[in-house]
Amino acid sequence: MTQILDTTIRDGSYAVNFKFDCEDVKDVVRKSQKIGLEYIEIGHGQGLNASGPVHGYALNTDLEYLQAARQAAPQAKIGFFCIPGIAELEHITRARENGMDFVRIGVNVADLPKAEKYLSHAKSLGVETFINFMKSYAVSPEELAQAAKTAGQWGADGVYIVDSAGCMMPDELGRYIDAIRECTNVKIGFHGHNNLGMAVANTVYCVEKGIEFVDCSYQGLGRSCGNASIEQTIMVLQRKGYCEEFDLPRVLEYGYSALRNIVDPAKLVNPLDYVCGYCGFHSSFIKDIYRCCREMQVDPLRLILKYTQEDRVGMDYDRLVKAAGTLPKDLDKNPYRFGKIIDDYNR
Repeated sequence: MTQILDTTIRDGSYAVNFKFDCEDVKDVVRKSQKIGLEYIEIGHGQGLNASGPVHGYALNTDLEYLQAARQAAPQAKIGFFCIPGIAELEHITRARENGMDFVRIGVNVADLPKAEKYLSHAKSLGVETFINFMKSYAVSPEELAQAAKTAGQWGADGVYIVDSAGCMMPDELGRYIDAIRECTNVKIGFHGHNNLGMAVANTVYCVEKGIEFVDCSYQGLGRSCGNASIEQTIMVLQRKGYCEEFDLPRVLEYGYSALRNIVDPAKLVNPLDYVCGYCGFHSSFIKDIYRCCREMQVDPLRLILKYTQEDRVGMDYDRLVKAAGTLPKDLDKNPYRFGKIIDDYNR
């Protein structure tokens, strides 16, 4: 089973100039734990000890972020990124003492020797440790596979293929995965960027190939063009028969509500638009959903999911009301403004 690792706070910090505060961290990791994500990465985009004039100041320290995350999500595995030279061994030690569960050591393939002492130190502290091969596409599949084999021999719990520039294609990824599997049993992960719009497709492909970890972030928040969206990845995987354990409306709503006070709301995708794609529901009928939800006090995402089980072509309002009648009352305040949504659709 593939694990989805939430990197919203870590890679997403690039998109907000590293200005997540501890309350943001608590909210995001609490939501991620609630939807069932086990691995959550936090901290500065450049990892442990990166906050400063060279790489950009974060609002809080690594340990403050870690304490906030541990308080909000005690059952989750909380981890940091670590780049040798930016972080020192002592930073891994302090993070472990304060509850860090995993660390991902980021190096280019040619710089793998720099990671050995970090990996050995982290493992000696009982930390689950991964090697992230940044810019993986810069070497051949065979070269990456040999580096992965070496990392496995050193004791790495997993190695990551990292599409740092968002330039890779699924068939290309397949060659890297196959090459690694031919020479080592070490677990494999994938971290993709979205510069060519392929992050979700590549991530889904990796799940279908059976690798153990894939990175995603809420609404794809991340450096440059962002990462694979948690919401879109889970929707596509559910359409393909994977990830059925996730409560999709909660995933969509949590991603939006977690970011709406951090990111310009105009840059976020409304959960109703996401669910239209998942269900095959035409957005011109959103006004009917709005009206029915007001009358019947039901969740709009669940109403769309229910209605499209019977009709994905037209809108029969009586049938919509009947579908709403089968749903539980939803008295919570939704995190999006229906009035603005309707204005947008009526333009």
